[in-house]
Parts: sequence; structure tokens; C-alpha cells
Amino acid sequence: MSEVAEPQDPAALVAEVEALGARLARVREAVGRVIFGQELVVERVLTTLLAGGHVLLVGVPGLGKTKLVDTLGTVLGLDARRVQFTPDLMPADILGSEVLEEDAHGKRAFRFLKGPIFCQLLMADEINRASPRTQSALLQAMQEHRVAIGGEIHPLPGPFHVLATQNPIEQEGTYPLPEAQLDRFLLEIEVGYPDAAAERAMLLATTGAREARPVQAMTGAELIAAQGLIRRIPVGEQVLDAILKLVRGARPETTGLDAVRQHLAWGPGPRAAQALMLATRARALLDGRLAPSVDDVIALAEPVLRHRMALTFAARADGIHLSEVIDALKESIA
Repeated sequence: MSEVAEPQDPAALVAEVEALGARLARVREAVGRVIFGQELVVERVLTTLLAGGHVLLVGVPGLGKTKLVDTLGTVLGLDARRVQFTPDLMPADILGSEVLEEDAHGKRAFRFLKGPIFCQLLMADEINRASPRTQSALLQAMQEHRVAIGGEIHPLPGPFHVLATQNPIEQEGTYPLPEAQLDRFLLEIEVGYPDAAAERAMLLATTGAREARPVQAMTGAELIAAQGLIRRIPVGEQVLDAILKLVRGARPETTGLDAVRQHLAWGPGPRAAQALMLATRARALLDGRLAPSVDDVIALAEPVLRHRMALTFAARADGIHLSEVIDALKESIA
């Protein structure tokens, strides 16, 4: 039996969306006082958090990825923590472990000591430096929002988001994330260098006697409410069709595009369509719009699809890039 959606009061929904849009404008302003020259990165990270997902940030060192997480934790009123991933990091170092304790009467019992994952915003720094076993422990918690230790289930706090980083330059001694685990991230966001004006402003703002500090503009409870509101925003048939055409067109088995058939070994699964559906709603709300458009689908196509598809060996040998294939997909729905 299919579920019947509860009727919504359009006027009340519009009022909620407008109120949240004003609050999000204050959030972006607060982040912008501290993070310079990364407006698109900030927009995409906020889009992911509003959609209730996790982010994979790819960029060279020194571009402010750690500072972005600290800033978001303060601005959104979330408990933020950071874990530096290394080859010797064990699952218990992230999830926590049980210790045997003895009370004053000599009675022994196990007590669970929570690991750093029990927070609301976790920065997994250089996630691909940890072993596959440790990566899997984190990614399972990301999917299930709970930790199982010693047969006991420990739920993670809500909201719970992971912002993982990867360094695209130093690949020696790393364990690349398997494709099935990459799929757990809603967006893969490339962090590039700021432009000259932004780098100048950053240089002046961060090397003086006083440095700008982030201020809180939202709470965790308000973020959870916003994530619920995102799922109630209506999506038009044109946008729905564009999402389906884009995702299904990226699969070599079902596509009509030569670029996909010739260059892709495999394409995105249904989770990519779900990610696009939620992310387009969140992006529209961040822009102060009441409903997403096809332009939102096109804007988010690359960060949603890039880590959910792979080139064939022949395509890589010919110097083909995934961005070229994604550009052909975007043109097919434009």
C-alpha cells in the first residue's frame, strides 16, 4: 500500500520557507566573515547539510578546509570535532571502546567510552590515509547513524554530519575509498584556490592584531527542522524528469549518449537521484526560492555524479576527464 502524503497549507509552507531563507542568509553572512574566496564551496556544503548528507572535500592543503568545519560548527551551533586519519588509526579510536571497571565492592563491569564520532559535525581529515577497516567503521556509522559496540547499539546525536577531506596530491601511502563507500557522500566538492581579491582580503584579515571570529546564527534543533522542511518543498515534473534523465543517462546500459557508452565503465545508482532531489531543494532555498529549477539540477550535476561514476581504462589512456562526460550529460537536459 502506498503512503498518502499529508495535505500541506501552501501559505504556511511559504511562510516557513521565507523564515528559513532569512535565517540561512544570516548563516552565510556569518561564515563569509571568516571564510574568504570559497563562496561556491560554502554554498555546496550548506546545501549538503540542509539535505541531511555528508560531504567529501577534495583539495590541496592550506585552503581552509579545517577552518570551514570549525566555523560551521560555531555558526550552526553544532558540536564539532576533528579526527586526523593516519594508517595506524583503529576503529575504536573513532567509535569508542569498552573498558573493564571495578567498583568499591569489587564488582566488575564494562563501561562504554564514547569516541570522537559522538558529535554533530565530524571532520575526518585525510580520510584516505586510514586503513579500509577504519574507513568502513566510519562509513557504516555515517549510513546508520549509530554505533554497535559489544552487542550494544549506541545512537549518534542528531543532526550528525561528516565532512571528510582528501588531498589529491600526496597519494603515496593512502587507501582510496572504494566506490561503494564514496556513494555514502551526498556531494564531492572540489576546493580550489581563491581569486586574487579574496586572497588579498584574507591576507589582511588573518595576519592583523585581531582576527574575525564566527558567531552563532542557528542551532542544531533549527537545522533538524530545516532538513524536515526541505523534504516538504514541492518539486515540479520538469525538474523530476531532468533528474531522472541525467542519472539514467549516466549509465552505459541505459544511455543514449555516445560519450557515456564509450567512456564510462559504470554509472550512478538510484542514490544519486535521491541526492539530486534533496540537494536541488536545498539549493533553491539557499537562494531564497520556493521551488527548485532545472538550473539547480545542472549546477549540482558534477558534485553529485563525479564520485559515483568511473571512466574505462581506454578513456583514461586517451586523456578523457569525467568533467567532459558530465558536461555532455548537462547539455542533454539543458
